[in-house]
Amino acid sequence: MSLPLLLFLTISAVSAATPLPLQPGFYSKACPAAETMVRSMIQKAMAREARSGASVMRLQFHDCFVNGCDASLLLDDTPNMLGEKLSLSNINSLRSFEVIDEVKDALEQVCPGIVSCADIIVMAARDAVVLSGGPYWEVKLGREDSLTASQEDSDNIMPSPRANATTLISLFNKFNLSIKDLVALSGSHSIGQGRCFSIVFRLYNQSGTGLPDPTIEPKYREKLDHLCPPSGDEDVTGDLDATPEIFDNQYFKDLVLGRGFLNSDETLFANEETRKYVREFSLNQTKFFKAFVEGMIKMGDLQSGRPGEIRRNCRVVNGRPIDILLEN
Repeated sequence: MSLPLLLFLTISAVSAATPLPLQPGFYSKACPAAETMVRSMIQKAMAREARSGASVMRLQFHDCFVNGCDASLLLDDTPNMLGEKLSLSNINSLRSFEVIDEVKDALEQVCPGIVSCADIIVMAARDAVVLSGGPYWEVKLGREDSLTASQEDSDNIMPSPRANATTLISLFNKFNLSIKDLVALSGSHSIGQGRCFSIVFRLYNQSGTGLPDPTIEPKYREKLDHLCPPSGDEDVTGDLDATPEIFDNQYFKDLVLGRGFLNSDETLFANEETRKYVREFSLNQTKFFKAFVEGMIKMGDLQSGRPGEIRRNCRVVNGRPIDILLEN
């Protein structure tokens, strides 16, 4: 095959830099079973391990904030690229990548080369919420998968578990997400667990004082002290709220009582600008669900506008003959 033809095929396989408009039902003709298959696979994964629902849902947050919702998060490192999986906010924290692999493999059997990994993340996040008792919403689809990833970008963007409300407000504002969006989307911690690594500083040395975070309710602090003793195993996990397998507004009720697991959780009640929404959502689950859905849709709209493709394997970009030819 000639070089010009190879080059044409390569260029044709990758989209232009302008992202396609997203819309519900994007796969209704090309792969009508897509959304049903994704939900079925997530349900099976959660039946094996309930925590995987929370883990899958969080993939959307960590993907979309770093150069848009493009599945860059899923790319494994290569000799020429440090991806996002080992970034400061993701290493030893994000999990259930294999669940996305299983979904992708199943879809490739039925609709090869049609459903993007980026859309799988968004569908899976929605389904994890619904299957945990949370709200349903129509997801907009039609994303493409990135051709690269950047550990540096992830490190520069994603917040630490130590982040305070002021830092979080500033971050969300950069993505045109409001304070209300911030508080509602933090409600994703209604399900799942966190590591002792993320809280030992607030138990024993908050802000370098050598003392615990004074906002932690005393009895809850005793519980956390027992779970995460000094010099203990920092990979031990604790529940993010009192109902860690049910998507509800218990998370906000816990924050009001001083029982937020992460500093980035409890700070939402300590800060005047975010406190009013914490109170509102703690008293009205319907309002929380509505705001959460609105926030998830807005976050799902984030795109970089960079060229993309539909990966066959979510962990690697598609091999292109032109790359091989030029290397030789």
